[in-house]
Amino acid sequence: MSHRGPLTAVITTVLGATFGGLLIWRVYRTKRKRLPFIQKVADPVEAPCPVEKEFTDVKYKDPEPPHVPEKEFKAVECQTSQLPPPVQIPSSAQLLGVKPVMVSSEEEWQQLWPLMQKELSVFPVLGLDCEWVSMKGRTSAVSLLQMASYSGLCVLVRLLAFRSGQQTFPLSLMEVLRDPHILKVGVGCYEDGKRLTRDYGLSMTCAVDLRYIALRQRQTTVSNGLSLKSLAADLLNVSLDKSLELRCSDWEADQLTLEQMTYAARDAQVSIALFLRLLGLHSEAGPASSSGCSYSELAARCQGLVDVPFRGRGDADDGSADGERKRRMRKPAIYESPESGDQQVPDPRKNNKRKPLGVGYSVRKSPLYDNCFLHAPDGQPLCTCDKKKAKWYLDKGIGVLQSEDPFVVRLLFEPSGRPDSQQDYYLTAKENLCVVCGKADSYIRKNIVPHEYRRHFPTEMKDHNSHDILLLCTSCHAASNVHDSFLKQQLVEEFAAPQGCEEGVRTLEDSDRRRVRSAARALLTAGDGLPEQRRDELQTLIKSFLSVNEEQELTDEALQQAAGLETRIFNEAYVPHGLKVVQAHAEQGLPGLMDLERRWRQHFLTTMQPRHLPPLWSVDHNHSKFLRKYGEDLPIKLN
Repeated sequence: MSHRGPLTAVITTVLGATFGGLLIWRVYRTKRKRLPFIQKVADPVEAPCPVEKEFTDVKYKDPEPPHVPEKEFKAVECQTSQLPPPVQIPSSAQLLGVKPVMVSSEEEWQQLWPLMQKELSVFPVLGLDCEWVSMKGRTSAVSLLQMASYSGLCVLVRLLAFRSGQQTFPLSLMEVLRDPHILKVGVGCYEDGKRLTRDYGLSMTCAVDLRYIALRQRQTTVSNGLSLKSLAADLLNVSLDKSLELRCSDWEADQLTLEQMTYAARDAQVSIALFLRLLGLHSEAGPASSSGCSYSELAARCQGLVDVPFRGRGDADDGSADGERKRRMRKPAIYESPESGDQQVPDPRKNNKRKPLGVGYSVRKSPLYDNCFLHAPDGQPLCTCDKKKAKWYLDKGIGVLQSEDPFVVRLLFEPSGRPDSQQDYYLTAKENLCVVCGKADSYIRKNIVPHEYRRHFPTEMKDHNSHDILLLCTSCHAASNVHDSFLKQQLVEEFAAPQGCEEGVRTLEDSDRRRVRSAARALLTAGDGLPEQRRDELQTLIKSFLSVNEEQELTDEALQQAAGLETRIFNEAYVPHGLKVVQAHAEQGLPGLMDLERRWRQHFLTTMQPRHLPPLWSVDHNHSKFLRKYGEDLPIKLN
């Protein structure tokens, strides 16, 4: 018996391990069969597939689940590790090769939603775009909503199917649009969100315009266009078909053509590909591995750009989304005739040249420098000035004319101060030309230290600051402003001083009041066109806010009141960006403010490389004089 005990234990252990292994294999095989077939649609490691007839068969059927390689399956199923499993980030070519899926009902959306949800857990960002029909300048409701995830999975949602009232919007679709922790990226996506709200009462938040990111990341030169087509060509080497016939095609047709679906899907897929490229999240050399990014990580890279409409001058050809949106609203020329009397669409074959950089700037009507001179009573040169100021001393009888050419006025009183030496910036004659390129026929003043910072400097550093006002031609001025935006963004990050439109910082948005206002406007605009369930939801929201009894009907007066709600509240903690940066430098006293001044001057020299600076212009101008006159311990009183 003593020898049988150990032998029995060994046999029992072997049999147990065998049965356990069989049980694990059975579970493994069962899970493989249950993987949703749609996972194959967005598989980021597949090679790009060419567009072919299979493209038209995008509605859901019930095919056999495809074979999933064991390696991929393990990456999906493994949950034992504490770290999230690595995911494959596709190259642009692979991302654009994924075929889109059309959704026309709640059931079709619900089939797709689990996969979309899974992809958003890896990268909480969607490439977004919209299409609509326009006839004779009048726009219809948005017809198609395109959303693409990081792998290239693109969902084309036919919104008109939900507008008739026979179908209700899926709750998860509404939630993903208004989720403040999912970025929606594209060119003009903020404006697309406004259209969705106006036409369907769908609230969309967390929109980021790719043009802002492109400018911030210095990924595009300032002379290039910023349309989706231009960005795709410059950054992804992808050519987008933006022909008039496609842009202005019938997006409300019962069945969209292959070309329409390709066009619509590519806009959303290119948007997400550009976002990944601009943030450096993948390389064109091939697929890269990543564990994904959280919303906080992505939002930190887009600080100050969330839900901010793009403000810019559109290019004549394809330089802005606004221009593209306007062109979409035109009726194709093939549907109009000269006899109809309707406004004609410009011939698309015409080669419209882009407007030169700087168009729209107001140039000076007169020279900035008259190069008149003021002299002390003993004849010592004091400074240069304009002719109007020089004549003022003559008119007041406190100066006499010494010379006509050059125009010199000798003062009859002792000035409050004299230059330290005759090698002084303010004693040099200056030319009226662009200090960068030398152009002399059109120029405007450029504040080397931007006014938003200079205005908060102490009085001692604001006197005689014409040194930091130079002449630039319009194109150099526009280019310099773009370079300035990059340094401002560095200051934003270094000193936690958010920058943006004052309305976005000085005031805060009350999300509850905003939802109520959007609901009221949707009811007033769409009215009976909204699905009954959605209409009831919006009315309940408004009644709750206005403290109206559930049984009572909402009057037109109550709807108008809700539609006119003020949604912004004053932000008591608001500190302007410029003031916050100056305050941080002022903590180090006078040397700290001089460092800020020096930084901006050096930035101008580095980025613009001016070839025609006035003599004696210096990044350290007046700094030794300040220290000698006031000392490093000067009490700083900011304005």
